[in-house]
Amino acid sequence: MAVAYQQARADLLAERCAAGHWIGELSTSALSTATAISALSLVERATGRSFAVEVTKGVEWLAAHQNADGGWGDTDLSYSNIATTMLVRAAYHLAGIAGERRVSLERAEAYIEQQGGVTGLRKRYGRDKTFAVPILTNCALAGLASWSDVSPLPFELACLPQSWYRFARMPVVSYAIPALVAIGQARFHHRPPWNPLAWCVRRLALAPSLKVLDWMQPESGGYLEAVPLTSFVVMSLASIGQAEHAVARRGVQFILDSIRGDGSWPIDTNLATWNTTLALNALAAGGEDVAGLVPVERPASDDAGWAPHSASSSSAATGVLSWLLSCQYRERHPFTGADPGGWGWSDLSGAVPDADDTPSAILALAAWRDSRSCTPTDRARLADAAANGIRWLIGLQNGDGGWPTFCRGWGKLPFDRSGADLTAHVLRAFQAWPDEMLPTTLVRQRQRGAERGFRYLRSQQRADGSWIPLWFGNQDHSAEENPVYGTAKVLLALADCGRGQSDEARRGVRWLESVQDRDGSWGSVEETALATEALAAAAAGTPPPALVRALDWLCANVETRHHMKPAPIGFYFARLWYYEKLYPLTFTVAALGRTQRLLAETGKPYLPARLHH
Repeated sequence: MAVAYQQARADLLAERCAAGHWIGELSTSALSTATAISALSLVERATGRSFAVEVTKGVEWLAAHQNADGGWGDTDLSYSNIATTMLVRAAYHLAGIAGERRVSLERAEAYIEQQGGVTGLRKRYGRDKTFAVPILTNCALAGLASWSDVSPLPFELACLPQSWYRFARMPVVSYAIPALVAIGQARFHHRPPWNPLAWCVRRLALAPSLKVLDWMQPESGGYLEAVPLTSFVVMSLASIGQAEHAVARRGVQFILDSIRGDGSWPIDTNLATWNTTLALNALAAGGEDVAGLVPVERPASDDAGWAPHSASSSSAATGVLSWLLSCQYRERHPFTGADPGGWGWSDLSGAVPDADDTPSAILALAAWRDSRSCTPTDRARLADAAANGIRWLIGLQNGDGGWPTFCRGWGKLPFDRSGADLTAHVLRAFQAWPDEMLPTTLVRQRQRGAERGFRYLRSQQRADGSWIPLWFGNQDHSAEENPVYGTAKVLLALADCGRGQSDEARRGVRWLESVQDRDGSWGSVEETALATEALAAAAAGTPPPALVRALDWLCANVETRHHMKPAPIGFYFARLWYYEKLYPLTFTVAALGRTQRLLAETGKPYLPARLHH
C-alpha cells in the first residue's frame, strides 16, 4: 500500500499548474457543444457575423460521439438521455446541416420518440422547469417544438430585490435567474400572453429585467462559467432582436473563448478552487506537511516535481496560500446576493460561493494551519479567513437544520433544498477549527448550528442506513442517485466530529459493507476511494475485511494506472452529468493516506486479502 500511495501522491503533485495550485480538467460535453452551436448559429443569422469554422467543428465532434442507440449523453462516457439528444437535434437544424446529417438525425429522432418526446422530457425533470423550459425553447427556436410547449416564465420577478427572491415562489432554482429572464423574454416575444394584465406587466419589465441580466453577468461573460446557461441566454436574446446587446456580445465571446481544440465545449471552465482544496485535504489525510510542499524547477524525468519547504521556497508556498485566500469573496455577490465570506468552485469571475466549496476551503486552511511549516503570520491569516467562512455558512443554514447550495430558504426544487453531503461537509469544517481560534460569539453560533445539522443528518438517513447526496449521482442507479458518495461523506463527518461509533454511523457502515462488490470495489475509482476513506475513518482497531478488500482493489488500480480514469459521477445542475480528471486521483490519495495513518496508529500491518487465506 505504501508504494501505491507514493505513486498516487506523485501523480497528484505532478498535476499542479505552474502557479502552484490545481486546475484539473472537466469533461467535454455534448450538451454544451450543442447549445453553443445553437447560440452561435442564431447570432450569425441575426448579425451576419460568421461562426462557420466553430459550428462545423462542433458538429463534426457531435457526429463522432453519437451513441449506438442513436442518442447522446452529457459526456463521452455517459449513457444517452433525451435532454441532450433533443438539444443536439436542435443544433443540427439551427446550423443548417440537417440534410447533410440525415442518417444521424433519423437515428436521433427514433431515440427521442422511444423516450417519449416532450412528455418524456417533462417526466425526466418533473416540476422543476430549470432545464426543461430552456431545452424546449431551444427546440422551438429550431422549429422543432411549438411555443405553446414552452412554459411562460415570470421574468418580471427578477426585478424584485434579491432578498425577496426566496419569497417569490420562483419556478426555477436560484442559479437560473439569467435563464428566467432571457428565456422568459423570448417566450413573451414569440407567444405573448392573452391576459392583458400579464402582457402589460411583462412588457413593462422588459428593460428593467435586461438590466438585471447585465448586472449579474460576470466579467468573463459566462454565467456561472457555464456554456449551457450562457448559450441559452445568448440564443434567446438573439431570437428577439437583442443579438447586439452587451449581454449577448459578452456571452458570445465567452462561448468562443471556451471552445476546445477538438471543436467541443466543456460543461464549465474549471473547478480550480475546488480541486485545489480537495487536493490539499487529500494530502493532509495522509499526514503530509502541505505548507511545506511547493513547486520547484526539476528535470522532466522527475515525477514528483515537489520539494520540502525551505527558506528559498517560502515565497512560493505563501503564493499558493495567498491564491486560495484571494478566492474568498469579500463583497456581496451580484449573482446570488450572497454575503462576503464564502468560496466558489473557481478563481474565475463566473463562480459563485456555495456550501460545498466553502467548507472544503475551510478544511484546507485547517490542514495548512496544522502543517509543520506554517508560520505564525500565516496562522493568523488562516484563522481570520476561516472565521469569516464559518460565519457565512452559519448564515446560510436552512430552517430544517441542513445546508443548501447557494441560497438560504429558496425552495424545495433540486439543488436549492438542503443536502446531506453539503451538511456533512459543513460540519467537518466546523469541527476543524478549535474554539480558542474563533470569536466567542461565533463559537456559540457554530455550536447551535452544528446541533441542528446533526439532527438534520439523522432525519435524512434512509431505512437501509444510507444517505443521498445532492451533487453526485450514479448513472447505473435506478434513480440516478449515488448513496455510496452520500453515505461516505456523512460517515467522514461523523468520524471527524467524534460520532463515528454512533448508531447512525454503525448503520451507515453496515450499509456500505453490504453493497461492496465481490471484487472489493463500489463501482468506480471515485466511489471506491471515498468508501475506503470512510471505512478507515470509522474503523476502531483492526481494519474490517471490507476495508482490506477495498485497499487491494485500489492498490491494484494504481499499479495498472486505472486510478487516473474518471467516471461521470458529478451532477452539474439538473441531472447534467460531468466527470473531472482529478477526482479519481485525488480521492485515491485521500483514501490510501488516511488508511496508512490508521494502520500506523493502531500498529496493524496491511496484509492483502489474499494473504489471509
